[in-house]
Amino acid sequence: MNDCLVRLSDIAFAYDPDRPVLAACDFWLEPGERVALVGPNGSGKTTLLSMIVGLVRPSGGTVEVLGKPRVREADFHEVRRRVGFLFQDADDQLFCPTVAEDVAFGPLNLGVPRHEIRALVARTLDSLGLAGYEDRITYKLSGGEKRLVALATVLAMQPEALLLDEPTAGLDEASVARVEGILAGLPQAMVLVSHHRGFLGRLATRRVRLERGRLWPDP
Repeated sequence: MNDCLVRLSDIAFAYDPDRPVLAACDFWLEPGERVALVGPNGSGKTTLLSMIVGLVRPSGGTVEVLGKPRVREADFHEVRRRVGFLFQDADDQLFCPTVAEDVAFGPLNLGVPRHEIRALVARTLDSLGLAGYEDRITYKLSGGEKRLVALATVLAMQPEALLLDEPTAGLDEASVARVEGILAGLPQAMVLVSHHRGFLGRLATRRVRLERGRLWPDP
């Protein structure tokens, strides 16, 4: 596992000292893997994803991402540029007035030339069935539309790995199939959290269950 993209070792974390969320928790993600992360509501799945990009920090254990230990805030700046994180709530991810501005924000900050941005935005939106949405007002979109735009903001950055927290939440059957097809064709390693068992069953190459603070293989 020397080429791991992500390695969490002996992780401990609690929002409330009397109720640990993660305890002696180990997780790894290798290149090309699509790992389904399952478990009961409140078991800590979102917390684990957030830890990989440094939005929460462990009280014990070590976090290594992209081959380096990550401890301080500055250590995670590179991680957030290279690892795409789809938040569970799309409203946490969308903050620009229009769809095009939201999708363009990440690539612009990565230094993609402005003359390439329009085509990149259009291509990404079209792949998700959102052609022509560029000038739509983000906050006026439906919940499912916001979900797809949030995914577009992640994919437009062309990250090396993807952390996807409920990517199909609020989507109709056709949109779920479209997202599934896109993800199946991507080379990036990814961690998938979803209550859509069929979606996970068709995409995942490995399943792990988070329960009682620890990760277990999930047949």
